[in-house]
Amino acid sequence: MPASPRYSELSPRRKPAPGVHPDPNSPDYRATELRHPKQPLVIIPQTLTELSAPVYGDGAVGEHDHDLTVQHSAMPQGQRIVVSGRVLDDDGRPVSNTLIEVWQANAAGRYAHKVDQWDAPLDANFTGAGRALTDAEGRYKFITVRPGAYPWRNHPNAWRPAHIHFSLFGQAFATRLVTQMYFPGDPLLPLDPIFNAVPDERARHRMISAFDLSLTTPEWALGYRFDIVLRGRDETPMER
Repeated sequence: MPASPRYSELSPRRKPAPGVHPDPNSPDYRATELRHPKQPLVIIPQTLTELSAPVYGDGAVGEHDHDLTVQHSAMPQGQRIVVSGRVLDDDGRPVSNTLIEVWQANAAGRYAHKVDQWDAPLDANFTGAGRALTDAEGRYKFITVRPGAYPWRNHPNAWRPAHIHFSLFGQAFATRLVTQMYFPGDPLLPLDPIFNAVPDERARHRMISAFDLSLTTPEWALGYRFDIVLRGRDETPMER
């Protein structure tokens, strides 16, 4: 069986299906008005420079980088969860050795960042960032705590649903893709302008993880499955 391709080595670019990815200018998401591109995007062909450096490999990932609950002297507060899934290409083939980085708020909905100053407790035992490499079958796994919702002042009484940010790298920084993972049954999803910036309803649901009993750790952590498809008919919406 041939080795799985890195996604920077897949077949040439194809335009995504309409409605899958959010429009860079989404009026309900007020910040996009100031930062969206004002001119048509220019696709830059990948050359040897983009494909050869920098390369993200095993040396970038530590043994416990995937476990956000063991990065400090004690366990963080909150409901422990296991998040696992596969990274696939448009033909359903696994994408191996791809670097995935995650970042998130703590269980109270606050980021460990100086810009986040809303009145929720910080957790000294939770930084909220991790990384992992996909294996030969495209699988990854993170251990963390379920993030809380938080206010974000986009509009009156605006609250972001619980979510985890995912960043995926190919062989070079130029191939970076970013998306968000949400949780099933969250009542804030229909109210969230960022989630609803993806026009296609079926595509929006591909950003929602699924509870998976097989991923749970008995008496310790709940399990959620989140597969990421890089492009094609079932591609996961990505930030542009």
